[in-house]
Amino acid sequence: RRGRARTAGTAAAGRMNHADTRRLLLASGSPYRAGLLARLGLEFQVEAPHVDESALPGEAPHLLAARLAALKADAVHSRVPSAWVIGSDQVADCGGRVLGKPLSLEAARRQLLAASGRSVDFHTAVCVAGPDGFRQSHCDLTRVSFRALDEPTVERYLAREPALDCAGSFKAEGLGITLFESIDSRDPTALVGLPLIALAAILRRAGFELP
Repeated sequence: RRGRARTAGTAAAGRMNHADTRRLLLASGSPYRAGLLARLGLEFQVEAPHVDESALPGEAPHLLAARLAALKADAVHSRVPSAWVIGSDQVADCGGRVLGKPLSLEAARRQLLAASGRSVDFHTAVCVAGPDGFRQSHCDLTRVSFRALDEPTVERYLAREPALDCAGSFKAEGLGITLFESIDSRDPTALVGLPLIALAAILRRAGFELP
């Protein structure tokens, strides 16, 4: 199936003049998201949100991603209310089990072997909070189908690209692409961590000129 997307939010009244002169903040400590945002050619600063990213009891993966993206944006926006703040989060769902950042080689091995021959859904949410009550959000779904992975394959991959800070234990923009049978997505940047197609549309609605 094609990747699905959810969009929600309310636009500010009217477009902002000279929005590119306003302060744009990325509420994230992720170098991957900062690298993606840099592709839009806008000046921005990084501000860590410092929020509790624990899931609520029974919280669906896409709802968790959307809530955390909004929570991060709101946390930074509350400190800098004049700024335009981008929050984002990604949750990987493997058969109802959330895959977080492995942080260790052993956890990465377990994640990749558990994904062998299966499809994993990556819910990547973004939320932009700005002045005058501006708030727009979007949640993208990317479905990754893994090929059959045995232990030697996993060991070879992790020896060359130990993606310990990536949910799912791989880097699709790197050697991790060799682990898949297919990627079903509306936006290839979403899997890396920030859905730029949706984000660019939101920023245009906020008055930013892109390109």
